[in-house]
Amino acid sequence: MNADATKTVEEFTAEAQKTLETNVETLTKSVEDATTFGRETMDAMVLSSKRAAKAAEEMNAELAAFAKKSYEDGLAAAKDMGAAKSVTELFEKQATYTKSNMDAMVAQMTKVSEMVAAASKDCFEPLSERMTAATDLMKVERA
Repeated sequence: MNADATKTVEEFTAEAQKTLETNVETLTKSVEDATTFGRETMDAMVLSSKRAAKAAEEMNAELAAFAKKSYEDGLAAAKDMGAAKSVTELFEKQATYTKSNMDAMVAQMTKVSEMVAAASKDCFEPLSERMTAATDLMKVERA
């Protein structure tokens, strides 16, 4: 082989080696980035699930407390109505209890609705952040 041919082969080999090294480094970084992204997404899902479980426990406790109070209030109202001395007094006591019970139900529904809204926001926050990260990653990959 002449010197020019040897030089050309050596240059080609060096360039191929450099390109291969660059591609391997790029692939390795891409795999590492994908692994990190997957781990962070899994962490977000776990956090979201924990928040949902906590919110469910809090709502369950709230509803149980309301049910207990409603039962106790109903029992007290029944005793009070049983002590009525006239039909008119009974109807007045019944009307008072019905109004207070309805007001309590509306207040409880409002409270639970607020709890659900807050829990939804709290639970979906980590997942929303991951969606934003995915969108940002796609923008970077396109650029």
